[in-house]
Amino acid sequence: MDDRFLFSPLQKKQEEESGVNSSRSSYWKDAWKTLRSNRSAIIAFYTLIFLMLMALFGPMLSSYTYYETHLSLKNSPPSTDFWFGTDTLGRDVFTRTWWGARISLFIGITASLIDLCIGVIYGTVAGFFGRKTEELMMRIADILYALPYILLVILLMMVVGSGLFSIILALAITGWIKMARIVRSQILQLKAMDFVKAAYALGASPMRIMLRHLIPNAIGPILVTLTFTIPTAIFTEAFLSFLGLGVQAPLASWGTMANEGLSALRYYPWQLFFPAGFISLTMISFNLLGNGLNDALDPRLRR
Repeated sequence: MDDRFLFSPLQKKQEEESGVNSSRSSYWKDAWKTLRSNRSAIIAFYTLIFLMLMALFGPMLSSYTYYETHLSLKNSPPSTDFWFGTDTLGRDVFTRTWWGARISLFIGITASLIDLCIGVIYGTVAGFFGRKTEELMMRIADILYALPYILLVILLMMVVGSGLFSIILALAITGWIKMARIVRSQILQLKAMDFVKAAYALGASPMRIMLRHLIPNAIGPILVTLTFTIPTAIFTEAFLSFLGLGVQAPLASWGTMANEGLSALRYYPWQLFFPAGFISLTMISFNLLGNGLNDALDPRLRR
């Protein structure tokens, strides 16, 4: 008698009673489900979308430009004409705030993406080849990490001048090191697993193993690290602009606006409140989203 006639498929009711579920969800579906259940992470996610949309379209909602001055209306409080008030030169703080958001977010995201590319490649190569290659590469990273950051930025400003390119370059020179260290530690764990050994046995090239097996399986920690790198880059840009090493007038970033508003804090607090408030809101949102992604992408925390 044929063995296949000895078995029959379970009915749906029997399947539910036996606890057998034929439908399986993927790793990413489980991660998204876990992330959606994290209310603070979802609120942070939509807050970041709102900030990015306002950075793109916010200046269009105002009839004023970010550089237009109205000296007769300087230091005006928030009103129906100037929603966030005006600064010491009579410029509309609302328009300048969202122009500043464009620059701050652009610098933070661009520098973080550069850190992502360099850090992932550097950490993967160091962790995969190991031995002397890893030792040499990580010692170079340690030397770069030990360089005084502010001194490095000042030297760059003297060589290439101040501006967007200088800030992004300064952030990218040493910003990738943390990403490289995390990726290296993940690669060291992954390359000892059976599926990598099986790929070796089947004759896969080192490049294929790194691109098809190692990096995709380390994507969780990489994404989490990226979400923490972006607010760090935004805050660093704001700090440099606050010191006068950032973008120059008439351009505005949240850091330059905070620097300008500090001197008027006692009498015109709105000039500092709005840029500083959005810097804080952006950093909190990215950190909450990063914590949520960490919980969602780590299988040990999802159990």
